[in-house]
Amino acid sequence: MVSIIVPVYNASAYIEKTIATVKAQTYGDWELLLVDDCSKDDSRQKIRALMEDGSDRIRLIEKERNEGAAKARNTGIDAAKGRYIAFLDADDLWLPDKLEREMAFLKEKQAAFVFSAYEFGNQEGTGTGKVVHVPGELTYFKALSRTVIFTSTVLLDTARTGRELIRMPEVKSEDTATWWKILHSGFTAYGLDEALVIYRRPAKSLSSNKLEAVRRIWNLYRRQEALPFLYSVYNLFFWALRATLRRI
Repeated sequence: MVSIIVPVYNASAYIEKTIATVKAQTYGDWELLLVDDCSKDDSRQKIRALMEDGSDRIRLIEKERNEGAAKARNTGIDAAKGRYIAFLDADDLWLPDKLEREMAFLKEKQAAFVFSAYEFGNQEGTGTGKVVHVPGELTYFKALSRTVIFTSTVLLDTARTGRELIRMPEVKSEDTATWWKILHSGFTAYGLDEALVIYRRPAKSLSSNKLEAVRRIWNLYRRQEALPFLYSVYNLFFWALRATLRRI
C-alpha cells in the first residue's frame, strides 16, 4: 500500500481539488493522510466534509500546535500503514496515473527512491506547458548542484530505506535536505521523465524570494552538509544556473 502524506496549513482554497486528484488515481492501493498543522481557515472542515462519503482510506490527523511542514510530514510517516510513502503538497495536483506509473518504474528499477518530471501550473492548477525534465538517475554528488527532485513527485520504498532515514530535519528546505540525506546514505534516486504532477505556482510567487532561496541552499551546503567553502560555491553556481533555466 502507498501512504500519501499531505501537510495541510491554510489550504482551504486548494485542498478539495488536491484530494480529488488522489481519489482519481488508477492505482487503487493507497491511503491518504492529511496532517493539519493548526490551520486558521476552514481546511479541517472541508476535509471532514469530503470524508463523509464513507471513504475509510482518508485520514485527518489534527495537530494540537503549529510546528511546520517537516514535523507535519514526520507525523504522517509515523502514522502511515503502507510500505510505500508518497508526498503531496496541499496545493499540488497529480495526474491520474501518477502512482501507477511510478510504482511500475520503481519495480522496474528495483529502486528505493523514484521521482518524476512535473509541469508548472497557474493559480487554478491548470498546466502552463512548462515542464521540468529530470535526469535518469541522481547520486548524492550530482544532486548537490540541482534541486530537481520535487517533493510531490517522490515515491519511497520504506522496506529498503527504513522510516528513520526519510524523516525530515527541522531546517529550511527540509525536503531537499531529506533527499540529500537518503542519497548520502548510498541510495540512488531514479527519475521518470514524465510530467505526472502539476506544481501550482501563482504568478506572484515565482518561488517568491530569490535571495531567501539562495540563503537556504547555502545554509544546507555549509551547515547541514558541512561542505568546504569552495565546493559550496561551485555547487551554488550550478544550482543557480539550473534553477534559472527551469523558469525561463
